[in-house]
Amino acid sequence: MKIINLLLPLSLLMGWCCAAAQTIPYEIEPVKAPFEMTSLLRPSFPDRSMSIAKCGAREGKMSTAAIQRTIDRMSEKGGGTVIVPAGKWLTGRITLRSNICLRLEKGAELHFSGDIKDYLPVVLARNEGIDVYSLGAMIYADGAENIAVSGEGKLVGPEYDCEICQRQEGGISEEVGKMPLDRRVYDGSNGEKVFLPVFFGPVNSRNILVEGVTFEHSIFWNIVPTYCENIIIRGVTVSSFGRGRTDGIDIDSSVNALIEYTTLDCGDDCFTLKSGRGIDGVRRARPTENVVIRNCRVKRGVGGITLGTETAAGIRNVYMHDCVMEHPSFPFYIKTRRPRGGGAENILVERVEIENSRKTVFKFDMLGSVEWLGSVAERYPAPAVGELTPRFRNMTFRDITVKACPALINAKGLPEQPIEGLVFENIKSPDMTMQLQDVGTLVFK
Repeated sequence: MKIINLLLPLSLLMGWCCAAAQTIPYEIEPVKAPFEMTSLLRPSFPDRSMSIAKCGAREGKMSTAAIQRTIDRMSEKGGGTVIVPAGKWLTGRITLRSNICLRLEKGAELHFSGDIKDYLPVVLARNEGIDVYSLGAMIYADGAENIAVSGEGKLVGPEYDCEICQRQEGGISEEVGKMPLDRRVYDGSNGEKVFLPVFFGPVNSRNILVEGVTFEHSIFWNIVPTYCENIIIRGVTVSSFGRGRTDGIDIDSSVNALIEYTTLDCGDDCFTLKSGRGIDGVRRARPTENVVIRNCRVKRGVGGITLGTETAAGIRNVYMHDCVMEHPSFPFYIKTRRPRGGGAENILVERVEIENSRKTVFKFDMLGSVEWLGSVAERYPAPAVGELTPRFRNMTFRDITVKACPALINAKGLPEQPIEGLVFENIKSPDMTMQLQDVGTLVFK
């Protein structure tokens, strides 16, 4: 059996320019990072393909069953490529199987339903750091290996007044994480609320590729691998600015991820790293480790690169370099809350250009707002350090150029666990204002 690699179309690869005015290499260059990291290889798929139209999908008609049938048939044959041809196709949740590449050809648009029934039965997913059974993801996978979503087409979310949005659960409580998992079921029955599905959300999967596609009009987080390993995201565009809670990419309790040549224009945080929330995340003990973000662009969003607020199992070994940020609120946003645990360490960011930081360039916030959190956000009395006390340390930012900003640094740690080991080197900014609270050691070169 012949094995081939599915590469991003050369026309798209050569047409996208990164921050350093380079074109996207046809091959994935080896990862160079200040920590040990496994070599990431593009998933390979059997040399067979099938169009969703061959299995009954029709333009403008709801085609979930036909699309899933195409995926399942290819899976039964040992894998291959499922092709979404040019046109407008309508679907509910689809589930990728091992050794399946979903390829959207140029001119293809996969439009997702906003009806709860099109995402049932519920599946295991994580919502803002806590595991639940709910709608999961628009493109989902569980326990899969060698999967991809690629091509030059678009994935388009539902209307904002859809049933899912109208019946969404607005947030999740740490109390949910203390319940047995089999009781955390949110299927919308009896008029109850549901948790929003992410756009592409594999769980417990490995060897994942997202390449070339555009995510538009999302209603929640866009690309969210959870409990996964060996992830490559390249040449992707996310366009969700103007809609709240629409993070671009969330690497959640996952290891070995490369993100490159990707442009994010988001209504919330852009490149985001998480690892669970509160006691649920601490007990699962699945950190996010070994993440490289290079040659990427942030257009708009709250945080350019964000660590948190869900940090229960820890975030470590992160390297971001050679990126451009146009108009984020906080280019570098590190945040958590007292009862969420974990923290972050061994972070290196270098060679980043910022056009206009709408708010503080470096924002560290470990307390949050009293308005939303109550007394837990009060600085004093400081509680005793325990398993749910976040710890942030060993972060270096160097060769950062800022063209416009209202302030440079606002760092607010915890009195019981100050931020340690902050290093700022060769920072060029028109405003050097700094506010520090509960920061143990800081070096400015």
